[in-house]
Amino acid sequence: MKYDFYKNPFFKVYATVEKGRVNMHTSGLASKAVKPLLSDMMDMFDGSKPAHVNDESLVFSTWMPTIPGKAFDRLVSSQMGYMRGKMVPEQVTISITEECPNKCLHCALPDTNNRASLSPEIVRSAIDQCLDMGSTLIIFDGGEPLLYEGLEDLINYVDDEKAITGMFTSGVGLDFAKARALKEAGLDMLSVSLDSAFEANHDRMRGRTGVFRAAMSAIEKALDVGLLVNIYVVLSPHNIDELDDFYQLAKEMGVHEITFFEIVPTGRWFDHKDELLSPKDIQEFDEFIDRSESMEGPRIFSVPHVLRKMGCFAGKKWLHITPEGNVSPCACIPISVGNIHEEKINKIWNRIRKDSVYKAKKCLMRDDNYRNQYVLR
Repeated sequence: MKYDFYKNPFFKVYATVEKGRVNMHTSGLASKAVKPLLSDMMDMFDGSKPAHVNDESLVFSTWMPTIPGKAFDRLVSSQMGYMRGKMVPEQVTISITEECPNKCLHCALPDTNNRASLSPEIVRSAIDQCLDMGSTLIIFDGGEPLLYEGLEDLINYVDDEKAITGMFTSGVGLDFAKARALKEAGLDMLSVSLDSAFEANHDRMRGRTGVFRAAMSAIEKALDVGLLVNIYVVLSPHNIDELDDFYQLAKEMGVHEITFFEIVPTGRWFDHKDELLSPKDIQEFDEFIDRSESMEGPRIFSVPHVLRKMGCFAGKKWLHITPEGNVSPCACIPISVGNIHEEKINKIWNRIRKDSVYKAKKCLMRDDNYRNQYVLR
């Protein structure tokens, strides 16, 4: 079975899946000349394990549109533009509410204590504007988005020919009926946050008991209704020794992907600069990723390894909107570059793009110069 990535009258890029791995191919008159130009994109896919595959479609990652499909075609077009220096906010996270039953120790959402939420009208307007700019992944975030009344309507509002929808959740409140409603609304990916593979440790990081069991139940219910499910792990010194435990749990649960993200000194973790991953921790993680190539189980998406290759996504591929309507280059940067109640998102994006700092190769929030100049001023 061939899965078309890109095609025009002169060349074609397509994938096959053999023995559980994606293999990339090119063909056509211009194939020899074009293939080197697409090497970075093809290398990202070639030889990797897909999240889900059937006779009709390929889901390389829960973070990407289905292949083939019009939303994926838009993503390929944006990647072509990226190589020419034209950048669009491919991924937009919208924190629709601050309401949350948890008190996570590392929550990136600043504590405003006003429990703000965005109105459905404002969220729909933001979705329209981002889709017009070229976004291909709209993620609903919080707080806990499951507490937002009308969540399914917002998911359904996203044009599935332009973008896929995702949602970050702790899992609290996701019963079978809610999972089915999200599936029927068109949710493409459910990302359940997990801070430990062990109940007591996870609940401690989440600030209350019962959250681990809620997360496990949410994963089960989401899989039961046919949702693509990702486990999202924020790696810190508190859980770096659980890498194999996380993977074993993900395998046992039957999720499609497990994503690892490196903790950032932001939000409630802003003053914890001494509690980031050490060089030894990073080496341990690198060794795990190398070892995982031969492991049976779900696909692994390592954000740190992608960022090492492609640079920081803040203000280049990622845009974040807070419950107050403030727009940030990413969810980890606690500054406002504009507000969607006051101006159009494309104007805010253009302002970000004109700032040379958002060409960074490394995470800006780990850069003392950036923190001092932009965040602490």
